Amino acid sequence: MAGEMINLTDSNFSDEVINADLPVLVDFWAVWCGPCKMIEPEIEKLASEKEGVLKIGRLNVDENRDTAIKYGISSIPTLLLFKDGQVVKKLIGAMSKDRILNEISSQL
Repeated sequence: MAGEMINLTDSNFSDEVINADLPVLVDFWAVWCGPCKMIEPEIEKLASEKEGVLKIGRLNVDENRDTAIKYGISSIPTLLLFKDGQVVKKLIGAMSKDRILNEISSQL
């Protein structure tokens, strides 16, 4: 599937994000979060457009509290861009695909 998003968990986060060869955009979200539902289609478009350049994953903060706590996630949706295992950009709140891309493009 083109531009597939990865379901991230506490157990696979290190392999999928920290040790990734590509930059990774992580969407921290929850089922009950309205803005998280609004941003999901925008993230899916981004995943499709940037396949091979950017890896995208989603982490449910209710099911994976350890990782959410480790990265200080207090508001959702929060997008963290990881490059070489380090957070290089943090975006909070629902936004369009174009705004997300504008914010992270210098790191790709």
